[in-house]
Amino acid sequence: MKNQQFSLQDRIKSFAYAFNGFKILLIEEHNARIHVAATIVTIVAGIYFDIAAIEWMIILLCIGAVFALEIINSAIENLADLVCQEKNDFVKKAKDLAAAAVLTAAIVSVVIAMFIFVPKIMAIWF
Repeated sequence: MKNQQFSLQDRIKSFAYAFNGFKILLIEEHNARIHVAATIVTIVAGIYFDIAAIEWMIILLCIGAVFALEIINSAIENLADLVCQEKNDFVKKAKDLAAAAVLTAAIVSVVIAMFIFVPKIMAIWF
């Protein structure tokens, strides 16, 4: 790593690169759009049920984890496809493991959402 001096312009560029990554994610990755829809539904439900601050923190951590892992998964898939364009068992394993990480976070997020929202929904119905 180079020993460069701090540059505000370089820091601003790094944010531009990151926002471009979000743009790529939303345009190219279909599962990311599903995560966006789930995020919107969850946020609306959180507002509707006036969830507690700690519940918001847990929900936001789940949302962040799912999106972060989806981004990492997409990066791994893109790099793997570039490095090895023919069928390769090691590449498949890496891609499957990265996808499993996203799925794990998504499943845990759904379970957490159920712990938070099901009692509130049941209180309205019963």
